[in-house]
Amino acid sequence: MMKKSILFVAVLAMFGVATAVAQPRAIGGQIGNGIEFSYEHTLGNNFVSADLGFPGWFYRGFGIEGVATYNWLNPFGADFPTVSQGDWNWYMGVGLGVGGNFYNYSRYSTYASEWINSGYVGAAGRFGVEYNFWFPLQLSVEWRPLVGPSFYSDTYYDEHGSRYVASNGVGFNAAGLYWNSFLIGVRYKF
Repeated sequence: MMKKSILFVAVLAMFGVATAVAQPRAIGGQIGNGIEFSYEHTLGNNFVSADLGFPGWFYRGFGIEGVATYNWLNPFGADFPTVSQGDWNWYMGVGLGVGGNFYNYSRYSTYASEWINSGYVGAAGRFGVEYNFWFPLQLSVEWRPLVGPSFYSDTYYDEHGSRYVASNGVGFNAAGLYWNSFLIGVRYKF
């Protein structure tokens, strides 16, 4: 009886893996106020999207942000008109995101150096339009807001190297409505 149970669980696990692998996927990148790696996995008529990016990568410092959303493809049954090759879709979704930044803003400060580090976590939304070519390529334009609590610390250094902590605190990441929220993506479908 034990061997039959193990065999049943093994067959069920292999079926689950085969089903997950058989679902269409897409991998690629997005650019906005930074650069991101993007992965999509189809679940029935909808899809899960996961992004890992580096917002504001061109400033003095670095940031990292991860967002995962569950998306409904053509919600409310509203489809785009058909085209001869490829197809248009629109989607919307909800999920979670987390990120952090560490930047030097000395160009704005009267101090010799000002370092600002912050972290944030919150609810993410995703609203977008995509075009799927007749070959395995997808283009998308989307707005992906991420709002929630943020935690920050400002540290200043004067010209003699003395360190001052100006402020620590908790705020609201309202900048997530526009900061790294408008994205253009290209993905390879497989």
